[in-house]
Amino acid sequence: MKQLKTQVINLFNKAIEWLINKYGIWTLLAMIAVVIWWIIAGDGDTSLAMSGIIAGTSGGKHIVGGPLTTSLAKEASPELLRNEIDERIVKIRPMSTPIDQLSRFAGNRHSGSMVVDYYSVDTKPTEALLSEDYDEETAEGASGGFPVATIHTDNDSIFEPSETILVPDVEGYDASGANYKGNLVLYVLSKDEVGGLKVIAANGKAISGGANYVPSMLKGSRLIRMGRAASELDVQTAQFEALPVKMQNNCQIFKAQVEQSTFQKIANKEVGWNFTDQEEVAIIDMRLGMEKSFLFGSRARIYDAFKREEILLTGGIWDQAGKEFKYSKTSFTTDTVIDLCRDAFTANAGSNRKILIGGTGLIERLNKLDYNKVITAGDTVTKWGIDFTELRSKFGALYVLHSEVFDQCGHYNDGFVIDPEYITKYCHVPFRAEKLDLRKSGVRNTDAIVVTEASCLVLRYPQAHMRVIAQ
Repeated sequence: MKQLKTQVINLFNKAIEWLINKYGIWTLLAMIAVVIWWIIAGDGDTSLAMSGIIAGTSGGKHIVGGPLTTSLAKEASPELLRNEIDERIVKIRPMSTPIDQLSRFAGNRHSGSMVVDYYSVDTKPTEALLSEDYDEETAEGASGGFPVATIHTDNDSIFEPSETILVPDVEGYDASGANYKGNLVLYVLSKDEVGGLKVIAANGKAISGGANYVPSMLKGSRLIRMGRAASELDVQTAQFEALPVKMQNNCQIFKAQVEQSTFQKIANKEVGWNFTDQEEVAIIDMRLGMEKSFLFGSRARIYDAFKREEILLTGGIWDQAGKEFKYSKTSFTTDTVIDLCRDAFTANAGSNRKILIGGTGLIERLNKLDYNKVITAGDTVTKWGIDFTELRSKFGALYVLHSEVFDQCGHYNDGFVIDPEYITKYCHVPFRAEKLDLRKSGVRNTDAIVVTEASCLVLRYPQAHMRVIAQ
């Protein structure tokens, strides 16, 4: 048995020696590595299992046992294959085109048509104003010991029976009805067919005629809609429906073309200025044009008589915003900033972090302010590939960024508050690059590339966005 073992070992050693002499040590090692990898791979498809990556003698990588595929190439040399142009575009001067940059990071929705129909919805109003004075002496009787009052507002339709109403401008009373306590709270009994709300007071006033009267209220008093209050036996309540509003925008075809003659390409140059550099400059100019269209464009269909074709123009988000804040250029203080934050973050149920993009005049005024514990600024936040300055208030945080596009479009002192959660980009043709073979077609002896995108921006929740306009 010992002799047989010795013979096998000698035979194996001779086989290894013969293989080394025949193919060389490195080839032998490569073959052994492939066999080991194939054994580990298991029962998979043999043609794929036999392909793999091995290290070369000087640190290189080699594909053995199968064809070179994109997945193997990315694994062996991640930098070898060039990324798609849409992935590279977000790295080209993102600070210059924040709207376009934000829309690319947020993701695109494919549109099967150049005309995009979309729906937007907002929240039900929560506040109305008293449209007529109410006199506490005009109570119309009682409901379970509570005198009934009929009040008229400038928007009766937002109130429903069983809802409660807070009147912050009118004081309520304690249980005795004689001492002030908190703000007046009303309960809606019904809506009058000829207009007005029949209400009773939860914390009413005691007068000579009795207790629980709705106290007198002046025209213009605010009425805040609060929660419903149902009884024990209530099964149903007033219906509530919210229907989205259909809106429309056009996808605009944006294009840029770069050409370089063959002689220009082969000519000696002092610096390494090549076709890719020209392509980058063209994309920068294209993105700046798209930024202006996305912000201030006007949706339209026009006819080019020379081309004999219809052209679609996209509508900008400036006109889509549902809110507007106006400030005085001559009296811009921290109080103005607080008011701006109040309007940006309240009465819209949007995000508590939004973006403020402004022209030079507005950003200059923000920089000149002395901030305090109520309004703080200075921290830098990087989001979506852009460096913002964070402006914090008790209402929420604004990511502030200067944009020269506002200056160029006549909005030097204006700005725009964007809720990034409710902005959507529709693409009929995603951003792509195509090579034009002008040489073979007999047009010009040049290398040419054209970049194209057909897209538009929409605000899905207009009330969450706000124009900031100087007066």
